Amino acid sequence: MAPLSPRVVVKVDLKKKPWQQNQPLHNRWHPEIPPVAEVKAGEFFRVEMIDCMGGVVKDNDSASDIKNADLTTTHHLSGPIRVVDEDGVAAMPGDLLAVEICNLGPLPGDEWGFTGSFDRENGGGFLTDHFPCATKAIWYFEGIYAYSPQIPGVRFPGLTHPGVIGTAPSMELLRIWNERERQLEESGLKSPTLCEVVHQRPLANLPTAKGCLLGNIEEGTPEWERIANEAARTIPGRENGGNCDIKNLSRGSKIYLPVFVEGANLSTGDMHFSQGDGEISFCGAIEMSGFLELKCEIIRNGMQEYLTPMGPTPLHVNPIFEIGPVEPRFSEWLVFEGISVDESGRQHYLDATVAYKRAVLNAIDYLFKFGYSKEQVYLLLSCCPCEGRLSGIVDSPNAVATLAIPTAIFDQDIRPKTRKVPVGPRIVRKPDVLKSTYDGKLPITKNPSSSS
Repeated sequence: MAPLSPRVVVKVDLKKKPWQQNQPLHNRWHPEIPPVAEVKAGEFFRVEMIDCMGGVVKDNDSASDIKNADLTTTHHLSGPIRVVDEDGVAAMPGDLLAVEICNLGPLPGDEWGFTGSFDRENGGGFLTDHFPCATKAIWYFEGIYAYSPQIPGVRFPGLTHPGVIGTAPSMELLRIWNERERQLEESGLKSPTLCEVVHQRPLANLPTAKGCLLGNIEEGTPEWERIANEAARTIPGRENGGNCDIKNLSRGSKIYLPVFVEGANLSTGDMHFSQGDGEISFCGAIEMSGFLELKCEIIRNGMQEYLTPMGPTPLHVNPIFEIGPVEPRFSEWLVFEGISVDESGRQHYLDATVAYKRAVLNAIDYLFKFGYSKEQVYLLLSCCPCEGRLSGIVDSPNAVATLAIPTAIFDQDIRPKTRKVPVGPRIVRKPDVLKSTYDGKLPITKNPSSSS
């Protein structure tokens, strides 16, 4: 007998707002957000998700929706989903929840997505000091391929994956998150000198009731107010998994998540059609609505057996990820290198973030020579299947990072070559990404040796 189709445990209606869904969504992490569904270990089930911005970003010719986005509402997650074993006994703190991705994709009738960069003073991004204005590119899907009218001459297969997937934190773990992130926010530039180079703000996204969705908890009640001011934002990845943004977590992958509360309370969202390593534009990847078809297994006492705490408590652990067998195949790459010397020429000590920023900037300026605007390349590197690597982390004082770009995604040869015409061919600029104006007054960084 053929196996049954997956049971839909969370269904979304794309015509409704995130807070209007029949099964309420949530955009915070908190142990008291109640589950909206229950599944058994070994059951084949389906979860549907709206896009990370909750339908605010439209398929149109304006970037104003990116510029004016309310970033307190990002990552509308489907769940929580309570997981029990075959005998009905719930996953318990200390267990591991093994989540297998059997299938995934865009929702039928919604086969498109977007990539953007936020305004420098409303979200920013990895290169916000170089690209301060909000930008947007729309991508259309043709089966496994994506193309964009705003970035012509590029077409690539997607490696679809969930940006966010994780279990609920315990109250103790939630307290640890909030305390350490609050200390970072309050210390400002006094401690993390990297902030002077990356320029991204805020330093941390602390709990706030503004824009908060808490599933079935009734808004306006004292309980809602308390939880809203405790619940962690979904922006970063943490010990529970969360916004890991690992682009290779596609079909056949398995995720081993620590369990901190009874039932595990699994949640997921932020579907990506494709992503480049680092998702550098922050509103990056190709964001879309979508579905996951999953199976779960409970590994009893798996945290103690397989995860070693890297911190002061047994809660300071991290998930393990098993990459699936389905990936695009590329044989030729152009690789750009960066070292830990910033744009002003200042030497940093083994700083991998500065090195990766330099690698990305080198790639952007290089592809600019082939007819693309720098904004087009910035968005492209956020969502195409490029590979980031930490190549050196011990050879003082320079960390070395690399960014490898598959050459097959372009409709022209982008390799360096001897020009037959000494002055070089005339560069034809292509249609550009959608842009908003930048109205802020923060200083902009430019490569002093750049020609533009």
